[in-house]
Amino acid sequence: MNSPLLIGVLALQGDVSAHREILQSLGAQVRLVRAPDDLAGLDGLILPGGESTVMSRLCERYELFEPLRERIGAGLPTFGTCAGLIFLAKNLQGASLNFSQKTLAMLDVSVARNAYGSQSESFEAELPVAELETTVRAIFIRAPRIEAVGAGVEVLASWQGAPVLVRQEAILALSFHPEISGERRIHQMWLDSIKRREMAQTACGATS
Repeated sequence: MNSPLLIGVLALQGDVSAHREILQSLGAQVRLVRAPDDLAGLDGLILPGGESTVMSRLCERYELFEPLRERIGAGLPTFGTCAGLIFLAKNLQGASLNFSQKTLAMLDVSVARNAYGSQSESFEAELPVAELETTVRAIFIRAPRIEAVGAGVEVLASWQGAPVLVRQEAILALSFHPEISGERRIHQMWLDSIKRREMAQTACGATS
């Protein structure tokens, strides 16, 4: 029997519990990531929603910034929602006036912070995702808007003409929160991609 995937959830700040609950319901093991050593042996990593400036500051304070860049840059499958998308982005608009926000710069997109409005302007939408051949319930809370994508970024879903779900190699990033509504299918899609990736690597190793 195959071992369950070990998925880390960055747990310095933000919406950690909902991601953990969905991952566990899908059969994954979960490790909360709060220190560089917590990244060892992970099959994947989730960067949750929350406050992206605080997330960036805390990663630097706890010496996680460069280890995250190294592991994600080396191909660790990564799933970023809302603030997690901002933290992954190469280009950022609307950074705090009081804090020059630093990002991991791993995802070739330009992102505008809070572009869908304030907390009071949060909304839900039925979002078509072609790869799932259905719609998902998407919750947008102070959501970032993806203004531009690089050549290596695949748009998997859009809302009102703007990408809101994108993939670049092993990185999946979302403007919205599937975990808050209990929507599990995007997490399942990502976990399935990790399994396929690991199976392909195993097969390659067996034939080399």
